[in-house]
Amino acid sequence: MAQEMLKASANPLLPVVCKVTKIVDETPDVKTFHVTSENGKPFTPMPGQLGMVSLVDVGEAMFSVTSQGEDHLEFAIKRVGMLTDALHEMEPGQEIAVRGPYGNGFPIDMCKGKDLLFIGGGIGLAPLRSLINYCFENRNDFGHIQIIYGSRSPADLCFKDDIFNNWPKQENTRVDITVDKGDENWTGNEGFVPQILEEVNPSPEGKVAVVCGPPIMIKFVLQSLAKMNFTDDQIVTTLEMRMKCGIGKCGRCNIGSCYVCLDGPVFTLKQLNNMPNEY
Repeated sequence: MAQEMLKASANPLLPVVCKVTKIVDETPDVKTFHVTSENGKPFTPMPGQLGMVSLVDVGEAMFSVTSQGEDHLEFAIKRVGMLTDALHEMEPGQEIAVRGPYGNGFPIDMCKGKDLLFIGGGIGLAPLRSLINYCFENRNDFGHIQIIYGSRSPADLCFKDDIFNNWPKQENTRVDITVDKGDENWTGNEGFVPQILEEVNPSPEGKVAVVCGPPIMIKFVLQSLAKMNFTDDQIVTTLEMRMKCGIGKCGRCNIGSCYVCLDGPVFTLKQLNNMPNEY
């Protein structure tokens, strides 16, 4: 059975048996899983695409691919329910099934040659990380990269090695980290992400803003970007939480006539403003 799944890896509707090769504890309730199949990556996604992760007798759910290596994919998964509870109990060496890719990725062509402003909150950094890493791997294709990221507390910051060590060392890059409330060891910014965004006050000229995080954060970030004169077609976000079957069959992701899994999940704010207010 496993061999049949592997042979069908080109079909995004059929799962590929993968081994969990590494598990990184990001926060008390977020872990990043490195997965690989006998043939390497189960599929090769573009930044912003997702995969369906499943456990036999437990269930399946859609997760963004937060990064990838030559032979593996990475999924950052927050513990929120039965399937994610089971995943968080796994150990390296155990098997899961993965299929995909699903959805359309971030608009790479739109971003090329532009300065990029990434704004993330909590686990919302997971899909942004796929594009951030892609930009660093193809550094000459992009201008200045600015990353503003926040979480509730220092313990809730994801991808700490990236945000504190790897990304700030990159050429022509600025990283601003904030927490809602620090602890006794925290010496960085305190405040909500929109507040830090307005303090940094980036210019909209020649820039694309890519936003992902809790809905309340996105709401106020969009208001802040509007104050800074970012236009709706300069702002990109993802509705990946609306992704269900991934192939436009179940109808649970539709917004008006739009199917998030087929037409998104990545949209510009201009596109979202032309949809019914159902998201």
